[in-house]
Amino acid sequence: MPFPKITTVTMTLITLASTLGCEQEARAPIARTPIYSYRIINTYPHDPNAFTQGLIYHEGVFYESTGLEGNSSLRKVKLETGEVLQIHHLDDRYFGEGITLWQHKIIQLTWQSRKGWSYNYQTFEKIKEFYYPTQGWGITHDGQKLIMSDGSDKLYFLNAETFENMGYIQVRYQNKPVFKLNELEYIEGEIFANVWLTDYIARISPSTGQVLGWINLTGLKSKLPRNQSIDVLNGIAYDDKKKRLFVTGKWWAKLFEIQLVKSQ
Repeated sequence: MPFPKITTVTMTLITLASTLGCEQEARAPIARTPIYSYRIINTYPHDPNAFTQGLIYHEGVFYESTGLEGNSSLRKVKLETGEVLQIHHLDDRYFGEGITLWQHKIIQLTWQSRKGWSYNYQTFEKIKEFYYPTQGWGITHDGQKLIMSDGSDKLYFLNAETFENMGYIQVRYQNKPVFKLNELEYIEGEIFANVWLTDYIARISPSTGQVLGWINLTGLKSKLPRNQSIDVLNGIAYDDKKKRLFVTGKWWAKLFEIQLVKSQ
């Protein structure tokens, strides 16, 4: 099924919290009529000890970055079982963040260390170390350049070989900045971004920074076991060959394949 395209935006925005630049903390950036809700197509096991910071799908497996000092890692994970097939542990001082796959190299960020690495995607052998002048949150690419978030309303474009900053866009919805842009995935010409501390994914124009629509994933947490710690939604992966969209969260025991459903 072709990935659904945004044509119009008909939602009413709740101007809460840091998501839109106010001081009060927000739990949801929008309300009333989100453009898309979801239908669960498949549910897969996911390591409940994985504090998911980055997620990508490639050739039948997931690559995942996990966070927290002392528990950060880069992993190769079997889709059907959640089995960790391969793992590289980061030094205890680093807090792992987003990852992306660029020409057979996995690129991984860290949170506040302003340092990242590229790895051979098959062996996890480090190829290069690089630095950036801000925090590292999410990262993806559009086939030409890297796209990185740092928790602000900005998305930065980086040279994929030198990691040089090539500019940025500021993300806006109804002329208001959208902050706390977290894990990123580039999907058929749009940037999908988890908005931290909410159950929403923003669909962003990479040329203008305008939010083209929202995905409301409220209710997914209710599908998780109640006898363990659960943190926020964070993790978007896309199978561009079969047009499959996957989402999960930090310390979530499940990973979901979902189909977007246009709201009435």
